[in-house]
Amino acid sequence: MAWFRVASGVTKVAIGRNLAQTRSFVTRTRVLLSQNRYFHSTVSVSKAQTAPVPHPVPLSKLTDNFLDGTSNLYLEELQRSWEADPNSVDKSWDNFFRNFVGQAATSPGISGQTIQESMQLLLLVRAYQVNGHLKAKLDPLGLEQREIPEDLDPAFYGFTEADLDREFFIGVWRMAGFLSENRPVQTLRSILTRLEQAYCGTIGYEYMHIADRDKCNWLRDKIETPTPRQYNQQRREVMLDRLIWSTHFENFLAKKWTAAKRFGLEGGETLIPGMKEMFDRAADLGVESIVIGMPHRGRLNVLGNVVRKPLAQIFSEFSGGTKPVDEVGLYTGSGDVKYHLGTSYDRPTRAGNRIHLSLVANPSHLEAVDPVVVGKTRAKQYYSNDVERTKNLAVLIHGDGSFAGQGVVYETLHLSALPNYSTGGTIHIVVNNQVAFTTDPRSGRSSQYCTDVAKALNAPIFHVNGDDLEAVVHACELAAVWRQTFHSDVVVDIVSYRRFGHNEIDEPTFTQPKMYQVIRNHPSALEIYEKKLLESGQVTQEDIDRMHNKVNTILNEEYLKSKDYVPKRRDWLSAYWSGFKSPEQLSRIRNTGVKPEILKNVGKAITTLPENFKPHRAVKKIFEQRVQMIETGEGIDWAVGEALAFATLLVEGNHVRLSGQDVERGTFSHRHAVVHDQETGEKYCPLDHVIANQNEEMFTVSNSSLSEFGVLGFELGYSMENPNSLVIWEAQFGDFANGAHVIFDQFLSSGESKWLRQTGLVVLLPHGYDGQGPEHSSARLERYLQMSDDNPYVIPEMDQTLCKQIQECNWQVVNVTTPANYFHVLRRQIHREFRKPLIVMAPKNLLRHKDCKSNLSEFDDVQGHPGFDKQGTRFKRLIKDQNDHSDLEEGIRRLVLCSGKVYYELDEERKKVGAKDIAICRVEQLCPFPYDLIQRELKRYPNAEIVWCQEEPMNMGAYSYIMPRLGTVMKALGRGSMEDIKYVGRAPSAATATGFYQMHSNEQNELVHKAMQQEPINYPFSFKIPEKQCEPIS
Repeated sequence: MAWFRVASGVTKVAIGRNLAQTRSFVTRTRVLLSQNRYFHSTVSVSKAQTAPVPHPVPLSKLTDNFLDGTSNLYLEELQRSWEADPNSVDKSWDNFFRNFVGQAATSPGISGQTIQESMQLLLLVRAYQVNGHLKAKLDPLGLEQREIPEDLDPAFYGFTEADLDREFFIGVWRMAGFLSENRPVQTLRSILTRLEQAYCGTIGYEYMHIADRDKCNWLRDKIETPTPRQYNQQRREVMLDRLIWSTHFENFLAKKWTAAKRFGLEGGETLIPGMKEMFDRAADLGVESIVIGMPHRGRLNVLGNVVRKPLAQIFSEFSGGTKPVDEVGLYTGSGDVKYHLGTSYDRPTRAGNRIHLSLVANPSHLEAVDPVVVGKTRAKQYYSNDVERTKNLAVLIHGDGSFAGQGVVYETLHLSALPNYSTGGTIHIVVNNQVAFTTDPRSGRSSQYCTDVAKALNAPIFHVNGDDLEAVVHACELAAVWRQTFHSDVVVDIVSYRRFGHNEIDEPTFTQPKMYQVIRNHPSALEIYEKKLLESGQVTQEDIDRMHNKVNTILNEEYLKSKDYVPKRRDWLSAYWSGFKSPEQLSRIRNTGVKPEILKNVGKAITTLPENFKPHRAVKKIFEQRVQMIETGEGIDWAVGEALAFATLLVEGNHVRLSGQDVERGTFSHRHAVVHDQETGEKYCPLDHVIANQNEEMFTVSNSSLSEFGVLGFELGYSMENPNSLVIWEAQFGDFANGAHVIFDQFLSSGESKWLRQTGLVVLLPHGYDGQGPEHSSARLERYLQMSDDNPYVIPEMDQTLCKQIQECNWQVVNVTTPANYFHVLRRQIHREFRKPLIVMAPKNLLRHKDCKSNLSEFDDVQGHPGFDKQGTRFKRLIKDQNDHSDLEEGIRRLVLCSGKVYYELDEERKKVGAKDIAICRVEQLCPFPYDLIQRELKRYPNAEIVWCQEEPMNMGAYSYIMPRLGTVMKALGRGSMEDIKYVGRAPSAATATGFYQMHSNEQNELVHKAMQQEPINYPFSFKIPEKQCEPIS
C-alpha cells in the first residue's frame, strides 16, 4: 500500500519543529477538480506549505491538556516538569507520560520512540478520523477524482519508509479506538493498514464535528475495531436473499410494464436489504413502530419488499387497478399515482419480533413529507406513553439533490431537539444518485457533500458505497444503534447511481453522457455480491440459482393473482379510527354545549394562579378580569372562550395541542396560556391543571421555531395519528401561512381525496384590515376558498337528518365573530364521527373589542339559554340580524351579508345613522356554504336589496366564492341571479392592503358608509382614492 507520497522538504522540517496547532488539526487539502465530477463539488484551497513557527510557551501554561501542545519546546519543558513533579501537569499529560514511559521500559521495540513521534502519530490518527472519508472509495462508478489530503501522508509528519516496521505505542487516557490505552504496541505498518481499513474503505465516517467526547469515543469504538467486521454465512445468505428480492422486483416490473413510469431503484438496490437489516436491529433494541417517509424513487420496492404491501395489489395498480367494492359507505376518493401511495403492516423481524411499519403517502414535492412523518412519530410516542422515545422511530429517505436543496429538510432537522417536537432522533437515509434529475452536484449544491446540512445538528454521517452490500448493511445497523443509544439524528448516505434516467422513459445521456457510458457496462450490486460469495466459497452457484428461482416463482404467482385482485379493506382506518365515518356515510350531528357546573369548574381552574406566584402586573390584572368573567358569567372574551373549549375537551379525555410562533403568550398578547413568574422565571400553565393527575402532555402549548412549512407539516402528521385530539397550528400572522402552502395544497386540502387520510387539524390564521399594511392584514382567505371542492351551482341536501355536506367537502373555512361561536366550532371538531380540516380566519382587534363578548350561558347546554335552538347548542354557521326581527320583515330595504370583524363596524355605523331598515347577517361558515340558512334569511327579507360587503379588495376575500353560491340560492328562490348581488368593498388590487394608514382609514370608512347609504348601491362599486398626501405606516 502506497502510504508515502512526495512531500516538500520544507514541510518535513516544519513538522519536525511544530505539532498540532489546536484540538482540531488543521487540514491542508488540495482537491483537484476533474472535468466530470459528479460526486464532490467543493474546491478546498490549499493552506501555505510552510507550517507556522511555534511561539514560546510560558510555564504558566503547563496545565494545558495534551491535545493543546504546540511545540517541541513545550513538550520538553512539560516532560521535565512532569519528571520533577507529576502533579505539576494536567492529568491527561500525567497519564500520557506514565503510559509512554511505562511502555518504553517494558517494550524494547519502542525504546527509540520519542515524545515528538508519539504526538506526530497521534496527529496522524486524528487526521484519519477527521479526513479519512475524503480518501474513502465511495463512488461505485469510480468517476470522482480527488487528490488525497496531505495530512493523511505519514511523510507529512516526518515518518519514512524505514519507520514502517518500527513498533509504536499510541495509547492515550480517556480516548477510545486506536488511541485507547489498552491497545497493544503495533508497528507503524499495522497501524496504517488498520486506519486505511477503518476510514478509507467503502464507508466514509464524518463525526469529528460532534463536540461531545463520549459520542465520538463511542463511534471510535465501533469504527476502530482491532479487526475488520465479518458476517457469518447465515447473515450473508439472508442479505443475498434480500438483495435478490430487491433486484428481481425491479426487473420484473421492467419486463411486464416496459413503458410505465415506476421510478425504479436500479443502481441503488442495496437500500432494501440495508433498510431491512436496520429495522431488524432497531426491533432488537426495543423499537416497536417505524414511520417512514420517502420520495418516489424506489418507493414501490420499499412498499413491496420492506413494508410488505401485497405484490398482487401493486401489480394490479400497474394494470389500471380496480376500485374497491363490496363495502358499505366506501369512499374511494380521486386516488393518486402508485408511487405516491402509502400503507402499513406488522412485519416479523429476523429475531422473531414484530414491528409495525407505516409508509406515509406523499406528493411529488420532494421532502415535503419529512415534517409530517416526524409529527406522526411524536404523536405515536404520546399515545403509546413512549416517554423515553425508544419505541417509535422515524425514518426518512431522501434524494441527494433534495436533501441539499430543499429548505424544509433543515426546518425538519431543526425540530429534532426542541422539547415539544423531539422524537428521540430520526434516521435519515440518502439514496445518492450523484445527479438530481439532470442536474450535476456542481450546480445543485455549494457544499462538499449533499449531507453537510446535517452537521449543523451534530449528526454523525456515514457515507457508504452503494455497491458494497455489507458496508451498506453495517452503516444502516450502526445508525439504528446510534439512534437508540443517543436519541439523536443520524445520516446514512448511500452513494449509488441511477441505471436509467429520472424515470424509465427518460433519456439520461442527453445531459450525463460520460456517466452513462460507465453505467452501461457497470455490474449490478447483486452481481458483485454473488461473485464475492462464490469466491469466498460460502455459497455455491446452485444455492444462488435456487434463490433466484424461488423469487421469480413468487413474483409470477402474484402477477397472476393481480388480474383478479379486488381490494376490500379500507386501509386508511387504523385502530384509533375504528368507527369513524367516510364522506359517503351519514354522520349524526352532536351538540357542543357543556353543563354549566363543568364550565364553572374548569373556568375556575383556567383563571387561577398559584398562591405565591408573581406574574407581571398587567398579566395579573388580566387574570383578575378573567375571574370576574367566570363568576358573573358575562363579558367572556376571545381568549377565555378558547381556554374554555380546551379545558372542556380535556375534561372529556381528549388530547389538546396548540403550536406555532409565539402561541404561548399569543402574537397579540391575548392568550397568556403560559405565565412567567417575574422573580423566579418559573412558568405556570393553568390548562395543565384542569383535572387531577393530568398527564403533562395532555395539554401542550408550545412556541415553535420560526418555521411555517416544517411546523405545519409536523402538526398535520401529529393530527393524523389519533382522531381524539384537537391539534392546532396558529400562524403569527395569517399572511405568513403562504410559507407553508405546499402542506395546504398537497396534503391538507386534498389528502383525504388522494390518499383516504382524514385529519381534524385546525389552522388559525390572524386576519383583518386594521391599517397594519400589506403583510399583516390578509390571511388570503380567497386561496382557501378557491381550493374548496363544493359545487357552486348545486344546492346539496340540507335536511339536518340527511345532510352530508361537510362530510363531502374537503375542508371547512370559517370567519367567526363571537367567543361563544369560536368555542363551539373548536368543540365541533371533536364531537362528530368524522374529521375535517378547519381553516379559521382568526381575529386581531376583536380580541379586545368591547362588543366582541359572549355570556357564559351561550356556552352551556341549558334549554332556553341564548344559543340553544331546536337542535341544541352548537356552532352557528350564520348569525342572523341581532335586532329581533320576525320571520317576515317586508320593510327591510337592504340585507347586508358579511363575514368577520367588518360586521362590528357596519353595526356601529348603522346605529350611528339610524338605519333600522337595513339588516346585517354574518356568514360565520363560508365553506361549505350554508345554503339553508341563506335561504332562510332571503325569505325573511323578501324586498331587500342583496349586498355582499367585505374589507378585502374585490379580487380577494370571499367575494369570488360567495357570488356564484349566493346567486344559486337567489335563482332557486326566484329573487334574481348573481347579477343582482351588489358589492361593497375595496377595489381590485395587486397588494392585499395599502401601506398608508390614512389611505386605509379612508377606504374603510368609505366601504362602511357605502353599505349604510340611503341610495341604492350601484354595481359594480369601485371608489376612488382621495388625492391627498398619505403618510406610510411606520
